[in-house]
Amino acid sequence: MKKIPFVLLGLTITACAFAQQKLSLQDAVNTALKNSYDIQLAKNNLEINTINNHIGIAGGLPTVSATANDNEQLTNINQKFSDPSRNAQQTGVASNVLTTGVTGSIVLFNGYRVVATKNRLAQLQQQSTSLLNAQIQSTIASVMTKYYDVVRQQSYLKTIAQSIEVSKQRLSILQTRREVGLSNNADLYQAQLDLNALMQQQQAQQLVIDLAKTDLLTLMLLKADSSLFINDTILVNNNLSLDAIQAGIKNNPQVLAAEQQIKINGLIEKETAALRYPTVRVNTGINFSNNKTAGGFSLLNQSYGPFIGLNVVIPIYNGSVFKRQQKIANINTKSAQTQHDMLLRDFEANAVRSYQSYTNTLQQLKTENDNYQLSLKLLDLVLQRFQLGQATIIDVKQAQQSFENEGYRLVNLSYAAKAAEISLQQIANKLTF
Repeated sequence: MKKIPFVLLGLTITACAFAQQKLSLQDAVNTALKNSYDIQLAKNNLEINTINNHIGIAGGLPTVSATANDNEQLTNINQKFSDPSRNAQQTGVASNVLTTGVTGSIVLFNGYRVVATKNRLAQLQQQSTSLLNAQIQSTIASVMTKYYDVVRQQSYLKTIAQSIEVSKQRLSILQTRREVGLSNNADLYQAQLDLNALMQQQQAQQLVIDLAKTDLLTLMLLKADSSLFINDTILVNNNLSLDAIQAGIKNNPQVLAAEQQIKINGLIEKETAALRYPTVRVNTGINFSNNKTAGGFSLLNQSYGPFIGLNVVIPIYNGSVFKRQQKIANINTKSAQTQHDMLLRDFEANAVRSYQSYTNTLQQLKTENDNYQLSLKLLDLVLQRFQLGQATIIDVKQAQQSFENEGYRLVNLSYAAKAAEISLQQIANKLTF
């Protein structure tokens, strides 16, 4: 991938900087991906839907249950028969009824509801994967944007530092002139005021950098650390094409998740329609019954053995509930399709807007890079002329202001181009770091 480097500004790195905690873009992104709460939650949802994606959850496997019931009771017996000699009358007779059994049941047909449910569970798993990928892409984009914002703010500080060096040179020249009687106090005081203002601006910019670093570390779920050291430049990829970005939209995980939602709602519609069909279920198992009593006509009644049966349930009328539920499910499917179309439209519009910003900024960068180099040459020339007495303090200050403005503009354009590049690559699901 061909990239155009835009070296913002250069200053010598002091020895103490190497003792600081250095952070690269790859380290920042990897740490954020590892620690992100949003990604952890998306992973949990994926794990849940992976577990749920089973034929047993869809109701396609048999259910087997074992039951046991043991009742002990005291009864009073008063039995009369046609033969009076068989009459029995007892009080407080103990009796025991024990029943056990194992029953198995499986659905043979329910309007293909099991099939629709299993397919829906599979689509939910795929959708969770897409949403996880979308969250990962979002996290990477956020970290990259904030990382390059720190680089941008540090570049501002470098511009201010270079301008401070110029102000010190200007002040030194004026002090030398004053010693030989060639300068007045007004110019000297103004030079000192300008230097003080720049030093205050330097302190304020350092606070902006510290806040930007704190925001970056917060995205990475790390504690704020002012000693964090980032030494990087903004590299802009100038080979992105709108056709490639638009072709990649179909692979965007959010678009894929919206497509999967359409399928999920369609399967819910099939599940609801299946409620209007008969349900055929086969039941089988084995039962054991033991009935003992201390008195009465039957002292022991015991039975056991297997059984098999067929159960058919035919819905006839339930107040048109299933029919109305099916209509609602159909509307939800249409709504999912509309939401998908809206999302696709928004991504296509964002792609065009971001690409327009991207190409326009790249064109400005070419001119701005030349302007920045010219401002450096102008500042050096005016400073030399000022030292020779051929330029005024106002000339130096104007050249210095032009240098600062061009430096800020170059940094901002580089950052804007990089932000547009990140947005485009995220839209096309091609974000790399």
